[in-house]
Amino acid sequence: MYKDKKKISPVKLLVLKLRGYFFTGILITAPVVITFWIVVTLVKVFDNLVTPLIPYKFNPNVYLPYEIPGIGLIALITFLIIIGFLTANFFGRWILKKTELILQNIPLIKVFYKTIKQILETVLKNNSTAFRKVVLVEYPRKDVWVIGFTTGETGGEVKKKIRSKLINVFVPTTPNPTSGFLLFVPENQLKYLNIRVDDAIKTVVSAGIVTAKSQPTK
Repeated sequence: MYKDKKKISPVKLLVLKLRGYFFTGILITAPVVITFWIVVTLVKVFDNLVTPLIPYKFNPNVYLPYEIPGIGLIALITFLIIIGFLTANFFGRWILKKTELILQNIPLIKVFYKTIKQILETVLKNNSTAFRKVVLVEYPRKDVWVIGFTTGETGGEVKKKIRSKLINVFVPTTPNPTSGFLLFVPENQLKYLNIRVDDAIKTVVSAGIVTAKSQPTK
């Protein structure tokens, strides 16, 4: 790295080595610390939101001299499992239909409810193609490319007007991939990438610092 180390004073050489060790330490510890901080923050958020909703006599924090971290998250997961179990039988489905009927007749709320339900059903169903493939889209001009995620084939009124096969492509923003914009792109203008979705998201979040690698061919 240095062509002539003899010209570098011992003090300066020591400073350079210490600086290298410092940045190496950051690279090693930062991902662990940040991940731990995110997990702890999420647990605290769920605890603050869910724990006050737990009935007094069922709240273990009432009987212990200290609060149990994560009790809100555990309660939420348990609640969702119970709801899923109940809606799997006839009586549970009947209650769900009645609840949906009420929500769908309330102005404004019905719009949000239908939209959220449709998105979740599309993304979570086993045979869903949403966010399963990574593509390159030539945008916003020729010879400039962005990473996008296919969310399915375009249908409805858009397909009727265009009369050609289009693919819905969500193009995320950097460094926040939860925001972005939707493009309707002819399928023959897409370049499909042989990389995993989570690797592509890392590339977007890191602004290209982390490069996605191709998946091994099966």
